[in-house]
Order: sequence, then structure tokens, then C-alpha cells
Amino acid sequence: MYPPYATSYYLKQETLSKVNPWVQYGLNEAQKTSIPHAMMEVAAITYLMGKGYDPRTARQIVESWEVNEMFYL
Repeated sequence: MYPPYATSYYLKQETLSKVNPWVQYGLNEAQKTSIPHAMMEVAAITYLMGKGYDPRTARQIVESWEVNEMFYL
């Protein structure tokens, strides 16, 4: 059973409106790089946003981790 807040219309709208630009960004990135790379990039950006970074800073941080369009752990 899901908690009551999970069915909130406002939560749904807020969540989807916040991630939609990053989904579009990822789709665009995937055309230039690869789907796994684009998914990793978008996931990392949105994770940092969840940690409190503003979207621009989160993107800059993730972009700084790339070397030749690759992420190395």
C-alpha cells in the first residue's frame, strides 16, 4: 500500500514539471553521445538537484566529471 502523499495530484505535477526539462535534455544528449551516457548524466544531475544543488550548478558539476564524453568511476 502506498502512503497517502504518493497519490497527491500536486506532488505528481510538481515532480513531472521539474524532471521534464531534464528528460528532454537527456533525449537530446542521447543523439550526440549514447543512451546509457545520457541516462547517467540526467540521473546524476537530478540526484544532485535532490541533494539541494540548483539545476545549473548540478549540470556544471556533472559536465565537469566527463572526460571525452565518458564518465569514469
